Amino acid sequence: MSRRWKRLMFIAPLAILGMVAFVFIGGELVLHLWNWVLPPLFGWPSITFWQGLGLLALCRILFGGFGGHGVRSNVRRRMEERCDQMTPEERERFRQRMRERWGFGPSTGESKGSE
Repeated sequence: MSRRWKRLMFIAPLAILGMVAFVFIGGELVLHLWNWVLPPLFGWPSITFWQGLGLLALCRILFGGFGGHGVRSNVRRRMEERCDQMTPEERERFRQRMRERWGFGPSTGESKGSE
């Protein structure tokens, strides 16, 4: 058996154990924080471990995504490369169109016409 396989056979169970511990600690943390803060303040019911784990997963989905940070950085890198290839006039025109499209105020042409 090669050295790589031996190391993998040692690390794989540790990785699985680490993931299980992380899920358990996360669920317990959410459970205790919820039961400590929300029932006394708002009169909401206490939750179980499984409900805490569900809340943890829900928050991860809603606010943390699925670990797609690499995708976002690739999009950002491509946009930076495109902007680097633009002339200053093209870059300003692009910024202006983005402002108009996403509602960050009137374009310079509209503001000049209204005065």
